[in-house]
Amino acid sequence: MNSTVLVTGGTGFIAQHCILALLEAGYRVRTTVRSMTREGEVRQQLNVGGAEPGERLSFVEADLVSDEGWNDAVAGCSYVLHGASPTPTGTQTSEDEWIRPAVDGNLRVLRAARDAGVQRVVLTSAFGAICAGHGDMDRPFDETDWSDLTADNIWPYQKSKTLSERAAWDFIAHEGKGLELTVVNPTAVLGPVLGADYAHSIRLIKNLLEGQPGSPRINSGFVDVRDVADLHVRAMTAPEANGERFLAIAGESLWLSDVAKVLKQRMGDAARNVDTRELPDAVIREGAVKDPTLRGAVPLLGRNLNATSAKAIRMLGWSPRPREEAIVATAESLIRLGLVEGLESTVE
Repeated sequence: MNSTVLVTGGTGFIAQHCILALLEAGYRVRTTVRSMTREGEVRQQLNVGGAEPGERLSFVEADLVSDEGWNDAVAGCSYVLHGASPTPTGTQTSEDEWIRPAVDGNLRVLRAARDAGVQRVVLTSAFGAICAGHGDMDRPFDETDWSDLTADNIWPYQKSKTLSERAAWDFIAHEGKGLELTVVNPTAVLGPVLGADYAHSIRLIKNLLEGQPGSPRINSGFVDVRDVADLHVRAMTAPEANGERFLAIAGESLWLSDVAKVLKQRMGDAARNVDTRELPDAVIREGAVKDPTLRGAVPLLGRNLNATSAKAIRMLGWSPRPREEAIVATAESLIRLGLVEGLESTVE
């Protein structure tokens, strides 16, 4: 357990929980940040997660859009957990701004890992590389599925995840020279927030707690970030995980109005502003004409996006906590850290 593991993108939600899981398992961890000024912030958020890693955690400055720093980042590492990637911020103005950093970043990290003699890279991809562009399915999505980028209305985020994962597999096949690759494809990731910089999927819970007026008729799988981190660590060392994809979902998917109902049932007075109504599709379609942020929702209306984690459960012994627990843990952490407007922080 004296091995060093590189976790890319140390400011990220999944990355920080991966760091916590690795530290708990006894590994030394190195992580990348785009600016060393954020080291203190990352350490503080890990402290919220219960870790005081001291010298067992080190930092290297590296950016997906530059070669600089990556050789130092991977030097001496046995494994790499690579999750750094562009995520929805609302500032991207073209597909290229999504796709190029994702594809080039994956290749940059894989090249550096190969040249440094890293044994295996575990890549954090997404359900968006599996589910987009398909019509109604008569079965749950699984790891054999890939998003169909020839379909209309593919979200740039889904396109970036699909093309960057395919580029990673192509690299391993043609230039890997023995480097091993395993991919984790999470559905919407919930769970305990460690600070104000969190995954975009967390906003779903935040918006509901703050009184979002109803929910569109959208279906999604959910998984707790702690279980996503556990799956990464399992996939990192299991011999049978080499060359495999693993979809991460807890149980069956839920409609967003059902997520609101879970909050209403489990969170008591803290869920007083939660609206459990399901909005008619026509309302969303009309709103999307004026509001670009709603346009990505239109192709998802009424689609069942159920999926299965049977492969990870069977091959790696993975056992995710119930989706309801992930929903509640998200809400509790947002409230505790004072990140929900109109609700008092419970931090002393």
